[in-house]
Amino acid sequence: MYAIVEIAGQQFKVAKDQKVFVNRLAIEEGKKVDFDNVLLIGDGDNVTVGAPAIDGALVGAKVLRHLKGDKVIVFKKKRRKGYRVKNGHRQALSEIVIESIASSGAKKKSSAKKEETKKEAPKKETKAAAPKAEAKKTTSKKSTKADDLKKIEGVGPKAMEAMVEAGIDTFAKVAKTKPEKLTEILSEASSRLAHLVTDTWPQQAQLAADGKWEELEKLQDELDGGRK
Repeated sequence: MYAIVEIAGQQFKVAKDQKVFVNRLAIEEGKKVDFDNVLLIGDGDNVTVGAPAIDGALVGAKVLRHLKGDKVIVFKKKRRKGYRVKNGHRQALSEIVIESIASSGAKKKSSAKKEETKKEAPKKETKAAAPKAEAKKTTSKKSTKADDLKKIEGVGPKAMEAMVEAGIDTFAKVAKTKPEKLTEILSEASSRLAHLVTDTWPQQAQLAADGKWEELEKLQDELDGGRK
């Protein structure tokens, strides 16, 4: 049996007892991890294809170690400005071993939670019978407070959405948050965000909060996807 599964933003064809190098996962060495975004499962002549993922499929794995990949030279140049920067980059990786491939039983808990939320929904509506105008005012107030966190190199729309939902919606709040906490928030929001390196995000956010855009631009010219 084999499966095609998405792990940390990449797709892999895996089988049981196979070792795979993936983008760094925010999980300690020796611990187990499950991946539910399974796109295809093959068992002999039987092939199951998801749309896009197979409902209930699950790939179980164990994190063996964390390491860095081979060094890659990153060269940047801006013509007619005399700007040349040469940096080396080593991708942060995790080595995992595939322990199990299951075609069903992964999303029973999530479906049960959905049913519970559906049952509780009418109660919430009866308690909070606020006018639509007031709801619009509250949403507009929340939207005006949030900063455009995508100006931080390495932060995309999904990462910004995860941080805003966690209450970190301004540059000042990002600057006060430790990189380890940001990584934890992203990994809990989605396994696709677990590979993002947040080491420089607070530093970039502090410059943005202080309005030092030129210094922020100089710093970002030295970064590679938010990494030093």
